[in-house]
Amino acid sequence: MSHSHGSSRKEIFWVVRLFSAMAILASLAASDGHSADAPIQLKIVGGLAGVGQFTKLEEPFWKQEVPLLTDGRVHAEIHSFDRSGLPGQEMLQLMRLGVVPFGTALLALVSGDEPELNAVDLPTLNPSMAVLRTTVAAYRGHLKDVLLQRYGFELLGIYAYPAQVLYCVAPFTNLNDLAGRKVRTSSVGQSEMMSALGAIPIVIPFSDTVNAIKTGVADCAITGTMSGNEIGLPAVTSYISPMAISWGLSIFGANKAAWDQLPPDIRVQLRQGIHKLQLSIWDAADHETVNGLACDTGADSCTGHKIYHMHLVPLTVGDEALRKKLLTKSILPKWIARCGSDCVTAWNKTLGASLGIEVTGE
Repeated sequence: MSHSHGSSRKEIFWVVRLFSAMAILASLAASDGHSADAPIQLKIVGGLAGVGQFTKLEEPFWKQEVPLLTDGRVHAEIHSFDRSGLPGQEMLQLMRLGVVPFGTALLALVSGDEPELNAVDLPTLNPSMAVLRTTVAAYRGHLKDVLLQRYGFELLGIYAYPAQVLYCVAPFTNLNDLAGRKVRTSSVGQSEMMSALGAIPIVIPFSDTVNAIKTGVADCAITGTMSGNEIGLPAVTSYISPMAISWGLSIFGANKAAWDQLPPDIRVQLRQGIHKLQLSIWDAADHETVNGLACDTGADSCTGHKIYHMHLVPLTVGDEALRKKLLTKSILPKWIARCGSDCVTAWNKTLGASLGIEVTGE
């Protein structure tokens, strides 16, 4: 899991140089004889390519609904972040610099540098969509303040993917059976959880997950119930647990300066539109969590997706006890160790109060 920081920073430097040059050229072109009545052109960096949230909700919203919402005054192009060549873990830095004026950041990726951001989606914290909604509502104000103060990021939406669950090649009856297995994870928290269980976490990009299982790089993978279905993960794994490990939350927002440059009425229209988009995304995540499991396991209730016949590993009373133990004894203390005393205060004021789990900095 060691990252070559020097080379990634160098890479960022060149990406920034390239985008800055493009931005300057674009602004020169825009100021060269264009009428003031020309539509505002927005470039949006969206979520993960190839899954329903992007293809069915984000893309149509920006391409079709935004021009209608704004009476043709705003036109938008959207590209998924994982196919745009931009490093997802640097999205907040790129937005702070204005290189990406409107963008989506996966909390699991950007929280490597800012653990405080991902408090709402720590593994095992939200066993159900209902708990997740409560958690996000309690933390949203704090998240908004942190993003604005540290990154000049105007928070416009928080999106949820379907529940992230465990897919494995070989049988297992509970989480303790993962000891010694190589498990694909997508965040520091998930990796810490797997380490606590004696498994070997390997951070692998979503798009490489199926190949990692096929080639034996990983024995198991944590990903969304429907996202996994859409990339064909059940074709290379046989066992799935319905326990929601985390949800893959992402934040959508704008560079504050770019946002403030938009006319006030356009800002109101976009905010309202994005709020509706957010509600649709959450409803879809709720539905797709259930439908994804149904399709992965070949249940009759599966609709609109490929049917597989994975074995569902039933949840037991012991699993719930293990979830709570992992959260309080391992995941939260490790998060606090990475995050520091400010996070203790933030947690206890927001999530501690709503979930009844106080933390200490010891």
